[in-house]
Amino acid sequence: MGAIIWLASYPKSGNTWMRAFLHNLLLNQKEPVSINDVTRFCFGEAAAVHFNRFDRRPLSQLTDQEIAQLRPKVHELLTRAYPDSVFVKTHNYLGDHEGVPLITMRHTAGAIYMVRNPLDVAISFSHHFGLELTEAIEQLAHPGIGTATTDRNAQQVYGSWSLNVKSWTQQQFPTLHVVRYEDMTGQPIKTFSGVAGFLGLSPPRERLDRAIANSSFEVLKAQEEETGFTERTEHSRFFRQGRIEQWKEVLSEDQVGKIVSDHREQMERFGYVPEGY
Repeated sequence: MGAIIWLASYPKSGNTWMRAFLHNLLLNQKEPVSINDVTRFCFGEAAAVHFNRFDRRPLSQLTDQEIAQLRPKVHELLTRAYPDSVFVKTHNYLGDHEGVPLITMRHTAGAIYMVRNPLDVAISFSHHFGLELTEAIEQLAHPGIGTATTDRNAQQVYGSWSLNVKSWTQQQFPTLHVVRYEDMTGQPIKTFSGVAGFLGLSPPRERLDRAIANSSFEVLKAQEEETGFTERTEHSRFFRQGRIEQWKEVLSEDQVGKIVSDHREQMERFGYVPEGY
């Protein structure tokens, strides 16, 4: 039995990109790994198949309390998938829900947390969930925001962008590595080699370069266009643009001001507050 290394983030902050990179790095194939194989490499904590090992009812029939009580059992189950550490994706904040921890620390070895400028997150969030920008901005500030349980996935509790970021990066955690989305884009060699080092890996430069190239946004977007992607929603392509600072072209001054007002403390920590705000 191993332990969980969480790949954690607020939605639309680079989690799938990180999973694709790690998958390509560890498999070390010449050709890019299919994006639809990512879930076989890195488990989704909320997937119904895990919860149904303990309760065979359709997941949507379970109450939030029942889901919460099953979650630690699911986490223990995931540690049995491999003899060593197992990667598990989550968008949950690091805290409690229904009186039960969303992240079970006794089954945790560490975490990689990805953070992205909420000015850009708001835009991607609105497309992904089919929301107006104003509504997306409001949801990023809502402390109880998340997804409802469906027959495919258990409830996830994101919390606000600030709560999610603060909970993971300002609490005591066994072993934590924080990565900015902007550095994944602008300094890929330094950033992804740092991720590899955090995991105790020292890949040759050629292998690192290949993993970065095979998991680039352009490659992932092309794969989605050719084969589809199981995690996309009905509202938008999953890999839409991936650029940083889209907010400069899309958000109004009032919208920028609202986001900064809602999240200033955490934005300042990561250098996200624009000049003049």
